This record gives sequence, C-alpha cells and structure tokens, in this order.
Amino acid sequence: MNQNSPNRKDLEAQMRQAGRLPPGQIATDKFPVLHYGAIPTFNEADWNFKIYGEVEKPLTLNWATFQELPRISVRLDLHCVTRWSKFDTLWEGVRVRTLLDEGLLTLKPEARFVIQYAERDFTANLPLEVVLSDNFLLATHYDGQPLTPEHGYPLRAVVGAIPGRKDLKDVYFWKGAKWLRSLEFSASDHKGFWEMAGYHNEADIWKEERIEL
Repeated sequence: MNQNSPNRKDLEAQMRQAGRLPPGQIATDKFPVLHYGAIPTFNEADWNFKIYGEVEKPLTLNWATFQELPRISVRLDLHCVTRWSKFDTLWEGVRVRTLLDEGLLTLKPEARFVIQYAERDFTANLPLEVVLSDNFLLATHYDGQPLTPEHGYPLRAVVGAIPGRKDLKDVYFWKGAKWLRSLEFSASDHKGFWEMAGYHNEADIWKEERIEL
C-alpha cells in the first residue's frame, strides 16, 4: 500500500472513525524494521529466558521448556513512535499473566514495574499493570509463522492496542523489546534504552507522548 494511495487514505478514515487511529499516525500495510544494532544469532543450546527481581522464586526456562507453556493468539493494532500504524496484526505467544495463573511465578507485593532485558544490552520498561494486561505478549510467532530474525526471533515482547478495549493502557511499539532474554520485576522504575535517549517514559499513544519535554 503506497503511502499516498487512495486505499491508505480510505483505511485511515475508517480507522479514525472507529477510534483506532491515534493522532499523528498514518496507516501502512508494511511492517517496517526498526532496531538499534546488529541482529543477534540464536543458539538453542545456550539460550534461556530468566525472570527475577521482586518474585518469590526466580524462574529460568530453556527454549524447549518455554515452548511447552500455554499459548494464546492475540490480534493487535501496532503504533510506532515514527508515526506508522499497522492494524489487525496477529501474534502468538505466552502472556505473563499465564505464568502467574499456572503457579510458575509468584510476585512479591513490592513488584510495580517490569524491566525487559534483550540481546545487545537493550532494555525497555513498563508498569506492571501493562505487562499483566491482555495487550502484552511474549511472542514467538507473527501471522502464523515463527518470528523472523529482524523482528525478534526467537522471542520478543509485543505491546499493542486491542480494538474496543478502552480499559487497557496503549503505548508505542518500542515498549516491547526484540530478542528478549529476561524480565526483572522491580519496586522502582528504571528508564529503558530509548527513554534514556529522550523518549517519553509513559509513551501513551493517545496523548502523543513521544518525546520527554
């Protein structure tokens, strides 16, 4: 879909009328690739995923064990701080809340924020309420296929907007880290990579919280 095509304009008008297009955004049918640094390689033999911090017991999962966790599919609208929006994207993976429901993870009362740690020392931060919500996913698949390396294979955090769900906090797409390796549950907030570079810590898409003024 060309950015100047009538189809794009029609889609934008439709999404705006439906309350799904945040201010300052344009629609795309492409999936732009944006990240900092080189794409890391995946070695199943030494890959693991860790959860620690304000939890009763730290959790470490290898790739085979992670794939055995209960999975779910979720359809999300994605909104990038660079102003593109992609609608009705389909993801598959594990909800963090599922780890709690399955008794694999117990949080301490002090847990209020979650810091995502990814390859290449990349970090992203979110309030606990977002990470435990329906619009946050530890994703392994996109559109029915395993993630491609440029989109975060084998595991990435995805955060988007669920159409019609006004009870959820919707944040820009950068708040989900590619090539995810661990989650730290924390009593205090710690700015992530892009927040330390000047991006807005809250990142609310409806308030256009792009840059920290």
